[in-house]
Amino acid sequence: MRATVVAPSGLRLFSSINTLVKHIDWHKELVSAAYIVLGASIMSAGFSLFWVPHNISAGGVTGIALMVSTVTSLSLGLLYWLLNIPMLIIGFFYLGRWKFVGRTLFASTMYATIFDFQMAMWPKLLPAFPLSDDLLLNTIYGAVVMGLGFGPVLRAGATMGGTSVIGRVIQMKTGIPLSQVYFYTDGLTILASGLVFGYDIALYGYLGLFLNGMAADYSLEGASRARTVTIITDNLEEMKLMLMHKLGRTVTHWETVGGYSGQTKHAIMVTVYRPQVSNLKSIVAEVDPKAFVTIGVTQSVLGQGFEPIRARN
Repeated sequence: MRATVVAPSGLRLFSSINTLVKHIDWHKELVSAAYIVLGASIMSAGFSLFWVPHNISAGGVTGIALMVSTVTSLSLGLLYWLLNIPMLIIGFFYLGRWKFVGRTLFASTMYATIFDFQMAMWPKLLPAFPLSDDLLLNTIYGAVVMGLGFGPVLRAGATMGGTSVIGRVIQMKTGIPLSQVYFYTDGLTILASGLVFGYDIALYGYLGLFLNGMAADYSLEGASRARTVTIITDNLEEMKLMLMHKLGRTVTHWETVGGYSGQTKHAIMVTVYRPQVSNLKSIVAEVDPKAFVTIGVTQSVLGQGFEPIRARN
C-alpha cells in the first residue's frame, strides 16, 4: 500500500504562484505598465496645472478628493488613492478579479504619486503658478490634457478606478450606455462641488467633463481619417474597375433590390482616405451619373491598405 504525500499549504501556495508567474507575458505587461505611467503622468499634469489651482472639479472620486482636501488640507493624491480602495473591491468581484485589480491599482497608485510630486514641483519649475487666472482657458486645457492622458491608460486595459468602476458595473447590470452612466455619476459630484466652491465653478466643471470625454475618445481612437462609401449603380463592372484602378482601393459588392422600384441593382462598398473622396465623386459622376451614393465617417480602419491590426496589450 502506497502512502499519499500531502504537500504543506505553504508549498502549494508557492507552487501556484510559480505557475502563475511562468504564464505571465512580461513583455506585454511592461508595455502596459509604460502606457499606464505615461497616461497617469499626462492626466495628473492636466489636473494639477489647470484645475486644482482653481478648484475645478473633475467629478467622481477625484472631485470628492478635491473637496475633502480643500476642507481638511490632507494630501489630494493620498485621498484619491484611499477613496479608490472600495472601488477596487467592487471591481474585483464584477470586472475581472485580480487582473483588473492589479492594473487599476497600479494606475491609481501612479496617478496619486505623480500628482503629489507634480504639485510640489510646479511652483519651483514654473515662472508663474498657476499659469493663468482665466477659468475658461484652464477648464479647456485641463480637460483636453486629461482626456489625452486617459487614452494610454485604456489601451493598457486599465482604468483609473473611481466612479468608472461603478459606471461599468451599472452598465453591465442595466444596459444603460456607459457615457450616460459617467455623466450621472460624475455630474452629481460636480453638482456637489458647487456647494463647496460655488456654482460658477461647478458650471466650468460640467464643461470640462464634456470636453474631457471628447479628448479621451480622440486619444483612444485617433482622428477620423477615412470614409466608407456605398454606391448603388447599374454599371457594376466599369465602376468597380475604375475605383480599383484610380483609387487603388479594393471594393466589396453585392446585388440589391430597390424597395420601391423592385429593380435589381448592384451595391458597391469601398473605404477610402478623406482626401480621396473628391476623386471618388468624380469617378462615380463619370461612370454612372444616376448612381445613388452615401458617404459615412469611419472612425478607424484596420487591415490591408490601412493601419495594421494589432492585439491590444
